[in-house]
Amino acid sequence: MLPEPKAGTSRRPRAPGWTLFFLAPAVGELLSGSSPPVEFFNPFNLLLLSALYGGGALLVREWTLAWHKGWPSLLGLGVAYAIIEEGLCCKSFFDPHWPDVGILGSYGRWLGVNWVWTVHLTGYHAVVSILVPITLVELAFPEQRDTRWVGPQMRWLLALGLTAVVMLGLLAFPDARHPFRPPPVGYVLAMLSVVLLVWLAARLPAPATPGPATGEKAPRHLLRLGLTAFLGTLGWFLVFWVLPHSSLPPGVTMGLGVICAGVAVGLICRLAGGYPPDLVPLQRWALCTGTLAFLILLAPVQEATNAQRPDNTTGMTAVGLGFLLGLLWLGWRLRREALLPPTLVAPPPCA
Repeated sequence: MLPEPKAGTSRRPRAPGWTLFFLAPAVGELLSGSSPPVEFFNPFNLLLLSALYGGGALLVREWTLAWHKGWPSLLGLGVAYAIIEEGLCCKSFFDPHWPDVGILGSYGRWLGVNWVWTVHLTGYHAVVSILVPITLVELAFPEQRDTRWVGPQMRWLLALGLTAVVMLGLLAFPDARHPFRPPPVGYVLAMLSVVLLVWLAARLPAPATPGPATGEKAPRHLLRLGLTAFLGTLGWFLVFWVLPHSSLPPGVTMGLGVICAGVAVGLICRLAGGYPPDLVPLQRWALCTGTLAFLILLAPVQEATNAQRPDNTTGMTAVGLGFLLGLLWLGWRLRREALLPPTLVAPPPCA
């Protein structure tokens, strides 16, 4: 049972939870172009995607906070979420004919698993679908950063909603007339992997000290941090989009992807002054902005190539512009707060 707030705490905030519930699918599906506006804003699709992405992100955030852990546990649970969505729900880890897999349905396929696709989507969901939305919402609501956003009943509802979507995907995706059935052994191993990742995330060491509050430390290397995050994201996508069309073995492609991610993390730690990185709010914003910048730049390209896609990408330019303006507004607000004297920054609520 997850611990509840102590007696005397203020009323549980609702705005951060609802924001994350809808922001997570907006980042993971809408901005990426996986579900363009015509599909994303269909009420039924929006409900399913919010229950999947938003419910998953909220549960990941609540568990990490309840266990008093940091971003390594957050990423570990993000990997577990990626397996739940792509392995258990969509089954794209196993299905060679999943619509988005393309050449990765044959390149790197072994023992009934699309391994290159699996590595690519696992990293994507752990960072873009989970870590980035949670970080952005915590930056937008700094007073509620260290408080629980949902109560025990809502957590049960979120878990039930997530389970219902996974079961629907197992039975219906991708075609109700010819549903793909994953290999039983692989599917069971995917479920066991989720359990193991949750167990490990609960036992990873907690951060030694909490991150500094707004206004306590001057932000440094904002441009370098954002550029590092952008180049790391760009490199990740180029490795898994371009190299499968070459003669390189799949293992080399996956290894280069992991190296690309490792180099980016190493540079971030170096710019932050050590491991684990001790980042102020503006630095976290710079990393999130750099990560999403690739998808923002890709949005108008997706709309311009609408005729070459089976879905309707009309409105993707507006989506990219909306995210850009939202990130710029958040960065302006954080910079304004960082320039205020510490005594003028609102303190977090008492625990």
